[in-house]
This record gives sequence, C-alpha cells and structure tokens, in this order.
Amino acid sequence: MLDFFRKLFGGGQGPRSQALPQGVPPVEQRRAGFGIAYDAGLVPALKRDHADLVKLYGAIGEHAQQGDFQQVPQMLMAFKVHLEGHLIAENVRFYNYVENAMQGDSESTALVRSFRREMNAIARGVVDFVKKYQLSTFDQQAREEFMADYKTVYGLLAQRIEREEASLYPLYSLT
Repeated sequence: MLDFFRKLFGGGQGPRSQALPQGVPPVEQRRAGFGIAYDAGLVPALKRDHADLVKLYGAIGEHAQQGDFQQVPQMLMAFKVHLEGHLIAENVRFYNYVENAMQGDSESTALVRSFRREMNAIARGVVDFVKKYQLSTFDQQAREEFMADYKTVYGLLAQRIEREEASLYPLYSLT
C-alpha cells in the first residue's frame, strides 16, 4: 500500500507546486521599479499544477466511487498541501506581479482582485471540505455526503481553473 502512495505522490516527498520559486531570478528579469520578477515559466508551471491537482482530485473520487474510503483522508490532505503550495505561488508570484504591472488600469486591476478574493473563498471551502472528511471510518451517510460534497468542490475547481487559464493568465506578461 505504501508503494501505491509513493508512486502516486512521487517518492516520500508528497506533491509540490511546480510554480514555487526554484531560486532567485536574474536581475534582468526584474520588472523596472516593481522589484517583482517576471518569470516566463510561471504560467506554464501554474497550468501544470492545475493538471496535477485535477489528477489528484480525480484519484480521490475514483477511490471513493470504488468504496475505498480508507485512503481518502490522506489523499485529501495531500491534495490540500499541493493546492496550498499552488495558491502561495499564485498569490506571491502571479497576483502581486500583475497587480503592480497594471497600476493605472483600474478595470484590469479590479478583475485581478476579484479573481484573488474568489480563489481565497474557494480555498477556505476546500480546507473545510478536507477537515470535514478526516474520518477514521465512513458510514453510509458520510459516504453519501462525501460524494455530494466532492462533486460540488470538483465543479467549483474545474470552473475556476478554466476561467483562470482563459481570462486571468493571459494578463501575465513582461510588457
């Protein structure tokens, strides 16, 4: 069983956001006057995070649909940790850069801030969902509630990812 988790989550380290910084960016990548580095690899890394998160979340649903709820709490925690890493990268590296770059464009800044507030609310909901299902056993009622909540959270995440990639990520540019 441990081999399954090692394969699923990449060794014993657990999932890690690919968008987290890997070192200090070179000076020439810094946007003049902002001190916030532009990183051409950030949006692709955030999109890879999205794919990883969808894969992890899908695996949780597969286990639940097969009636294998024993692993669900641990898998939910792994999902939460990966999501938190993604959100930290998004908040620190993406949102801060875009908000600074768009100073003076009140419409775009309002859109970015709206996305940020919405994602913070979704993240709180995901954390509550994960906490709710840190159960040692799932009776029939808990299983049914889990599946309903799982589908709701999945719908929110899928919609959010689609909107981020279509409307928000194109705002991130060097110019």
